[in-house]
Amino acid sequence: MSRRQIKRRQDRRRASLGTGASGTAITRLRAGRLSPERSVPAQIVRPPYAAAPGSLAPTFSAGDFLDRMRRAGRAAREVLDEVGAAVAPGVTTDELDRIAHEGYIARGGYPSTLRYRGYPKSVCTSVNEVICHGIPDDRKLVEGDIVNVDVTIYLDGVHGDCNATYAVGAIDDRSAELIRVTHESMWHGIRTIRAGVALHEIGRAIQRHAEGHGFGVVRTFVGHGIGSEFHTAPSVPHYFDPHADEPIVVGRPFTVEPMITMGDWRVGPVWSDGWTAPTLDGSRSAQFEHTMVPTATGVEVLTAHPHEIASWLGETTPG
Repeated sequence: MSRRQIKRRQDRRRASLGTGASGTAITRLRAGRLSPERSVPAQIVRPPYAAAPGSLAPTFSAGDFLDRMRRAGRAAREVLDEVGAAVAPGVTTDELDRIAHEGYIARGGYPSTLRYRGYPKSVCTSVNEVICHGIPDDRKLVEGDIVNVDVTIYLDGVHGDCNATYAVGAIDDRSAELIRVTHESMWHGIRTIRAGVALHEIGRAIQRHAEGHGFGVVRTFVGHGIGSEFHTAPSVPHYFDPHADEPIVVGRPFTVEPMITMGDWRVGPVWSDGWTAPTLDGSRSAQFEHTMVPTATGVEVLTAHPHEIASWLGETTPG
């Protein structure tokens, strides 16, 4: 390979990684140190996977399932907003975890991620090239970073799940566009939801919008059913998958949570922690997520702000 070819490859590599606000190349993230597991008061009701052996699971009425989902959705949104307001240069992702943890407990809820399949923290914080499942640690956020915060609360026997990607101080234009287009892509997918419509229409709309702006759509991770269980059927691809032809069912909640990349959409090797999933090429990734339930006339988004719903769906939240 000639020097010119090598230089071109290096230039493409730097372009795929993106640049910070100063125009310098973005370096790959390194893991920091984890703090001890945070405690949860004994009176907080835990999901089965986090409950003490032999403890009795509380019972809930099936008749108020949707009302409980609404409460959990509102609580998750509130916690996400509290954490998002704290995102700034110099703040550690462990501090974001502390804020989320205390936010759940203040609302009488349990951090759904804590002890879920061995996950050690109360929130996921995915920085720069990390697609999802980043574990909060003592690394300080740096001016020019982007960070996704994924919160889930277990409240009244159900889970409420949402996430958003935030700019850390001033960021470069392409990263800002990535965040904007990812949010738009999520809503383009949500707008397709109607009873009887095939699930793959959600992914078709997301993929069309994201790729239309030159971004990639992650295939490995998908949206999921949610309720009394954290993750359940159906699986909701964020790209067009013709096999995802299951019709949308009224009253069956699920999430839409596209992961959109600045470069290659493929997932690289998961970190040794067993959770942190980066992009294959080190390019940046953004994500947004809402929990929703299909209705007879459309969809009720349980974790969105009223102004967001009015803007994208032309309606206001019930009640």
